[in-house]
Amino acid sequence: MKETILLFNPPEKEKLLKIEMALFPLHIRIKRILPEDYCQPLGFLAGMKDIEPAAKPYEGEELSGTMFVFCFLNDNRLNQALSALKRSGAGPFPYKAILTPTNSTWTAPECFSELQREHEALHPRG
Repeated sequence: MKETILLFNPPEKEKLLKIEMALFPLHIRIKRILPEDYCQPLGFLAGMKDIEPAAKPYEGEELSGTMFVFCFLNDNRLNQALSALKRSGAGPFPYKAILTPTNSTWTAPECFSELQREHEALHPRG
């Protein structure tokens, strides 16, 4: 499978350009996901043939932050992508996930909700 980053609720144009420029030399595909596709399983959006698409379009709220889902990157390539994103100056981006067998059937809102819970557990507001 082709190395892909699924991008949900991308930042404004200036920051998005920084992200694209940072990742361009790595030749990792960035796939911007439209809100109407947020009900689709992450694995389906990433191009996994064994994941069935959802029948209805998403009609809920936009995610409250930008979310990245890294698909089909080995550890070295993931570290390169994360480093490039950090150097881009477009972040910080606290909501990042790696596509796994467990979350490949999740929707974007389900994944985002889990990332929010994890972020709040790691960074409690005092």
